[in-house]
Amino acid sequence: MGEAAVVRRRGRVVLVEDDPHVRFGVAMALKSAGYEVFEAETCADALKRVRETSPDVIVADLRLPDGNALDLLPRLRGVDPSVQMLLMTGYGTIDMAVAAVKQGAEDFLTKPVDLGRLVGLVRAATEKRGLMRTSSKLRAYTELESLSPAMQRLEDQVERLRQSDHTVLILGETGTGKSVLARRIHEIGLRARNPFVDINCAGLTRDLVESELFGHERGAFTGAHAQKAGLFDAANTGTLFLDEIGDIDMLVQPKILKVLEDRRFRRVGDVREREVDVRLVCATHHDLLAAVAERSFRADLYYRISTVTLYMPALRERPEDIVPLSRHLLAQQSGVEVDLSPGAQQRLLSYAFPGNIRELKNVLDRALLLRRGSEIREEDIVLDGSAMAVSSTRLVAQAPVSSVRFLGSDASTATREEVERQHIEMALEAENGKVEAAAKRLGMPRSTLYQKIKEYRMVAGRAHGTRRADSDI
Repeated sequence: MGEAAVVRRRGRVVLVEDDPHVRFGVAMALKSAGYEVFEAETCADALKRVRETSPDVIVADLRLPDGNALDLLPRLRGVDPSVQMLLMTGYGTIDMAVAAVKQGAEDFLTKPVDLGRLVGLVRAATEKRGLMRTSSKLRAYTELESLSPAMQRLEDQVERLRQSDHTVLILGETGTGKSVLARRIHEIGLRARNPFVDINCAGLTRDLVESELFGHERGAFTGAHAQKAGLFDAANTGTLFLDEIGDIDMLVQPKILKVLEDRRFRRVGDVREREVDVRLVCATHHDLLAAVAERSFRADLYYRISTVTLYMPALRERPEDIVPLSRHLLAQQSGVEVDLSPGAQQRLLSYAFPGNIRELKNVLDRALLLRRGSEIREEDIVLDGSAMAVSSTRLVAQAPVSSVRFLGSDASTATREEVERQHIEMALEAENGKVEAAAKRLGMPRSTLYQKIKEYRMVAGRAHGTRRADSDI
């Protein structure tokens, strides 16, 4: 690997120093450590450099010919809120250092500068900026300058949970970003410094979900060759997120209730009880009250996990966010600024997005591949209804001849749901009813395919592919 690769990996530094001798020495030390250095002599030069180069860290002399570097900090943060600043001065005092840190500087060095310490501080500041940018990406789905009243209400509710340790239930359709919201609740809460552990319960058998949650002892069942800690152990003192809790087995539900009420559990195959301190956040796209009425979900567990209930709005319920969210996702996915033409914006706004943010991301992925230039046009937006029909046609060539019967002469007038059902049936039949293999063929998570099978009341099996439930025949 060449020098350029090393520089890119380390990061960028804007060095602001009016003394050419000091500037030369500091620049050489940073370059030798693998940083790309951009030099400036004044506050005005520094602001220009920051706009041009998007640095990770600014190293600046406190006193500059046209002002104080600390006065520049708010303007620099306006360009990039995550940029880090280190200050140098030949007139250092403890009071001055305290004032600098209070105003937002990361650290304060006195001249002559210890170059080894400076490089170490730049490395730490670069890593901190990386963490800030990663955290911003995690929050993007739920916090992206939300203009919609629905999201603003949700954000207000989440903010009220900062000092709360209650169990939270998140309701909402598949693909709305419930898992991102769960992580956000953890990040702003009292347990933010402790583990965040998640599991998707959809499609997991009773034995598997029990072993995953509570762990097991050696010899507890066939294949248990060693002791294994569960996710409650892993999340101890932190947060455990149970995604799609509505799909969890009825026989496992009372064990979760026991943890919530007594803070104790037993590993599979163990007689000893273990103590655990975990905050539970749950999510589901099911109507749990209806499940309680149907006796497929325990009432006592429902009332215990729904102490605080939040609703994640579907994308069609927050149309004001579709365009800004799309722009953000495009920048995140492409790494460059990509604009949406007025026609492309209107096409996105006119679609209901049944798959929500997950579907929007797929649509934008395709648009990035189809676009020419820096703008996405209306014809680049291929919505999943038409894409499903195209991919179904491709699948016919891969599936057995018996599968072709699902796409007859009326395929062009079929509804999106009918095409999707046929698409899934063909994939399952092509894979002899093996759900995991069919999910790979379809390019969707296994849990999503299980949900679709349940939604369309299909019956999967290894020997016969799929068939509709008797009530549909």
